[in-house]
Amino acid sequence: MPSRFLDPEAARRVSEHRYEFRAKPLGGRVVLVPGGAGGLGSAITALLLHEGALPVVGYRSHRGRALAFQQKMQDMYGGPIALVEGDIGEPAVREKYLQAALDIKGEVYGLVALPGDPARVKPDELDAEALRASFAANYEAPVLLARATAERMIRQGTKGAIVLVSSMQGVHAFEGSLAYAGPKAALVQAGRILAKEYGGPADIRVNVVAPGATIAGMARASIDSGKYDPYVERGVIPRFGRPEDVARVVRLLLEPDSYVTGQVITIDGGLTLRRDRLG
Repeated sequence: MPSRFLDPEAARRVSEHRYEFRAKPLGGRVVLVPGGAGGLGSAITALLLHEGALPVVGYRSHRGRALAFQQKMQDMYGGPIALVEGDIGEPAVREKYLQAALDIKGEVYGLVALPGDPARVKPDELDAEALRASFAANYEAPVLLARATAERMIRQGTKGAIVLVSSMQGVHAFEGSLAYAGPKAALVQAGRILAKEYGGPADIRVNVVAPGATIAGMARASIDSGKYDPYVERGVIPRFGRPEDVARVVRLLLEPDSYVTGQVITIDGGLTLRRDRLG
């Protein structure tokens, strides 16, 4: 007897080897992308536009730069971009993001929470104030925006997707990175908890990406300083990461009707896996 949970149409497609791969399933869906005007976020915004999504792109300051980015992306990819200014650590700014989504289409489908702070504090200078600032930027702000977005999705009845952005330092121990890595590791666990709380019937998928040494975003300064050169020179990784590497994984996790939730995907070319080869 067929299970009452089995979709008859899906079962028919499987039996006929006709699988469902829709063209541009993100078309017309509103995705919040705080931090989407630069670094890794610019590649994610570009890919969303290419897929026909409606990104709400946020930036902290430098409005002129954000407007130039908005115009360039719209000229290149054709789709509209809404801009939101401010720090997502502030409740009013988080509400501005959600309101922007409502103004566009009356609902929000997704969130990619990019903002954070590199928290480059020398180990012998680390104090309580530096830790609090890092946790506020790298954990508290994205988690609160993720929860607010998920609650809005539930009220709308939207089955959506949330992607939190951690770091390879949040999933692997790098000496000297306590101020930054601690909050990023906590963000990984927060993603799993949110996936558990908002999964099931609500079907809000929450996942985490952990970029490695990538030539954009917060890792760019470390790459420019030569910190990670030995990993390429000694063949630990074939090259440094590109923004597109991260954008493609984020796009996968935003897929409507996705079957992936509560996961962390490290995008580092195998750096953390093969770090022992550096010795």
